[in-house]
Amino acid sequence: MIVRIMGEGQLDLSDADLDLLNGFDRTLEQAIALGNEDEFRQALKELLDKVREDGKPVPADSLAPSQFILPPADATMDEVRAMLGDEGLIPDLA
Repeated sequence: MIVRIMGEGQLDLSDADLDLLNGFDRTLEQAIALGNEDEFRQALKELLDKVREDGKPVPADSLAPSQFILPPADATMDEVRAMLGDEGLIPDLA
């Protein structure tokens, strides 16, 4: 699956990463729901770090569409809240 981090580019991750990423996504959603800025920052950092760590960069000239678009590391809680769908940033593909 291809994931885009806004402002950074695309990364290709295995489908096996989906459950793990959904866990980070749930933590991020909880922090937003509680209005907890510190927890939000930590959860966003951990989500993006995991995507960067496990993902393989997609060439910049690739036309492959992104299955998920993640906010940049400096996104505000309000910006991320606006990006959340019914299933968070990373919907379950099952």
